[in-house]
Amino acid sequence: MGIELIVLDVDGCLTDGRIVYGASGEELKAFDVKDGLAVASWIRLGRQAAIITGRTSSIVERRARELGITHLYQGVRQKRERLEALLDKLKLSAEQVAVIGDDLNDYAMLKAAGRSYAPADAIAMVREAVDVPLQRRGGRGAVREMIEDLFDHEGLREEFLRLWSVG
Repeated sequence: MGIELIVLDVDGCLTDGRIVYGASGEELKAFDVKDGLAVASWIRLGRQAAIITGRTSSIVERRARELGITHLYQGVRQKRERLEALLDKLKLSAEQVAVIGDDLNDYAMLKAAGRSYAPADAIAMVREAVDVPLQRRGGRGAVREMIEDLFDHEGLREEFLRLWSVG
């Protein structure tokens, strides 16, 4: 059984972890387009993606919609329990999920996954606990690096390249 589902944390993984507030109090986040292309490609190859995040933001809802991520869970305090419920809903085993996280609130979820990743700037305890510590920082290509590793791990590299007429 291969990886069928990727689960992404937002702050510190899809973003650089900074929270910026505008003068009117609006929250701003920056996403890496290269991460987005990889997520969209993963979905186009018939796999699934989810976001499980501790904070709640309309920006994250918009980004999930843009990328085609249908499983979006915000304001989650117990991420492992949310992951287990999602796996049950999708009838997947823990071995069929890959997770990326960067801090203590991701730790239990990372340990429950079949394959786990942490950005280069994740806290040391998380980096030491994951299967694949990444070279790229959160919001700076870490998710892309994770998905490219999965493309290789799952034998999907050629299919990924063909999506963009390079293979």
